[in-house]
Amino acid sequence: MHRSATQSSASGRGDVVPGTARLCIGCVSAPHHRRSDERCTLFFPGGHPGGEASWRACPAAYPNRKHMPETSAVTVLLVEDDEVIRRSVALALERYGYRVTTAADGLDGLERFRDDRPDLLLLDVMLPGLDGIGLCRRIRETSTAPVLMMSARGDSLDVVSGLEAGADDYVVKPVDTAVLVARIRSLLRRATFAPAQQREQGTRTGTADRLVFGDLAVDPAALEVYRDGEEIALAPTELRLLLEFAEHPGIVLDRQTLLRNVWDYGWDGDSRVVDLCVQRLRKKIGADRIETVRGFGYKLRR
Repeated sequence: MHRSATQSSASGRGDVVPGTARLCIGCVSAPHHRRSDERCTLFFPGGHPGGEASWRACPAAYPNRKHMPETSAVTVLLVEDDEVIRRSVALALERYGYRVTTAADGLDGLERFRDDRPDLLLLDVMLPGLDGIGLCRRIRETSTAPVLMMSARGDSLDVVSGLEAGADDYVVKPVDTAVLVARIRSLLRRATFAPAQQREQGTRTGTADRLVFGDLAVDPAALEVYRDGEEIALAPTELRLLLEFAEHPGIVLDRQTLLRNVWDYGWDGDSRVVDLCVQRLRKKIGADRIETVRGFGYKLRR
């Protein structure tokens, strides 16, 4: 019988005890991870093809746990009606250290969201009762928590509808675990984003430090946006997009630049994500404030 990580970690510090258990799938698939005098203490019944996910969560890769990814405080709500997909995605995220709560339909997902207040939501588009797009709209009525949509088809209707509903990004199923985790980390970075000025000063700024563009005022340090003196509630991605424009007023920013700087994409992503976020932002700050430069991108009018 396999012994659990807590059972075999006799030192109580999370150190790997030599020779206490067999190698996990991650160790087998990533030989560079394995040490000659240590054995992994994580076990994944039935095997797991994602060796990278196993490796990242395995204590043998972090014998003193000083460098393990700090994701244990992050709660992800996964709403997916397919039981196999729901369990496999939840297990994969847990191996990366995330706390995962799940729901099998949209109405249950809405109830769990209200009860648990997760840090991030992972929603399937096609859900019984209340679909993922409707669920996203309901969530956006009261929360700016990051939302990542999952679509089995990846067609324009699903993508556009999800992004228009307020989703921050989307992935197409089946999705590679490493890609999914990269998207989640990117969304969480946006949600906890603070400009360099705020990180250095550590204090809120006054009205003199606001960037003013007509009836629009942006306070980069306080992360606040005002229109005609009234504060506007922006989702994290919308706020980062506006701050990117505010840092380059009057300068045309192409979609790939925005994907890199706002969405943290290290590769060419779907430009529809940018277009739909600009569309949502325009509804909040004024349709004429962000100008489309056809064939190039967007710019913020001074």
